[in-house]
Amino acid sequence: MIVALIVACEAAFWVLLAAGLACRYVFRMPRLGLALLLCEPLLEVVLFAVTAVDLRNGAEPDWRHGLAAVYIGFTVGLGHSTIRWVDARVAHRFAGGPPPVRPPRYGTARAVHEWKVAGRWTVAALTAVALLQAAVWYVGGEGATGSLRAWQQRMLFVVGVNVVIAASYTLFPKKRPQGEPDREPANLGQGPAARPPGP
Repeated sequence: MIVALIVACEAAFWVLLAAGLACRYVFRMPRLGLALLLCEPLLEVVLFAVTAVDLRNGAEPDWRHGLAAVYIGFTVGLGHSTIRWVDARVAHRFAGGPPPVRPPRYGTARAVHEWKVAGRWTVAALTAVALLQAAVWYVGGEGATGSLRAWQQRMLFVVGVNVVIAASYTLFPKKRPQGEPDREPANLGQGPAARPPGP
């Protein structure tokens, strides 16, 4: 049931996002669109409550409970930036908004960008670690918590990978060719779009 709920929450996330943006930019109902977007956090509340009830009712902690904590953590850390990334592109395409700006590609500016991305992933991973630890304490010494601990280790690995990537751009910055601008608008519809800051 937990896995099915995670899938349902992920599907609902994108449905609410699409509906909210459609109301804002296509149907010109910004208040309704904002209301739909503000419903996004309720999905994590529901998933958190169902997981807690499942554990309270005596379910053995396993990878599914760990996955629920990870999903909530990543939504907390990356959900807002994902919504902002999509919003900029929908506004440009349907509401005459400015072209989205691609991330800087060279030097200090790129390093700062990578540290910001690493920061969001770190917030996501550490939120998951905290939720997993809360689940360990909630279960207590009588329950098997090995799967929850394993998820914590994976999240710390995610933090490490992102820090290494960001540090590589700081220690070995890519130099900008002379005469080439550091930033340029993302030309939607012509060439690949910029990568989102989240998963």
